[in-house]
Amino acid sequence: MMDLRQGALMLLGPTMNAKVAFELSERIPHLGLRMKEHCNRAMVYATRMKKMGLKVIYPGLEEHPQHQLLKSLANKDYGFGGLLALDMVTEDRANKLMNQLQNVTQFGFMAVSLGYYETLMSCSGSSTSSEMNEEEKEVAGISPGLIRMSVGYVGTLDQKWAQFEKAMSRMPK
Repeated sequence: MMDLRQGALMLLGPTMNAKVAFELSERIPHLGLRMKEHCNRAMVYATRMKKMGLKVIYPGLEEHPQHQLLKSLANKDYGFGGLLALDMVTEDRANKLMNQLQNVTQFGFMAVSLGYYETLMSCSGSSTSSEMNEEEKEVAGISPGLIRMSVGYVGTLDQKWAQFEKAMSRMPK
């Protein structure tokens, strides 16, 4: 089984498909540039969302309880990551906003997996954390309207922000 020349490992892995290996080798050189933009946009969006009066959770914001710890650990060039959470309080409001963002303004896509070059979002309480009971969600800080967002880097920052603002303006008060 372990013989790399004749065993199952040689036939079933751990070698990568040649096409996949080539595609990865083409993308790796600019991964740093993509990650910088991913993280920068998350910080800009979190700051602007907060200014709009929205409840946003992002470790780059000074009021985040672990901001100082993360600041001491973070790579200065990459900031605090490209994921943020936006609390719309109720699942209904979260779903209405995500519907606007995906289907009206084309800001991003609803998805469970959050790794892509486009902005992806998920209402955690009813998707990835749906197996947790209400008490466990409360302890974990997952409200019914919590949207996790992986900020993409497609289009200009101002263009994407305008799409977000348009979606928010269409939300019922």
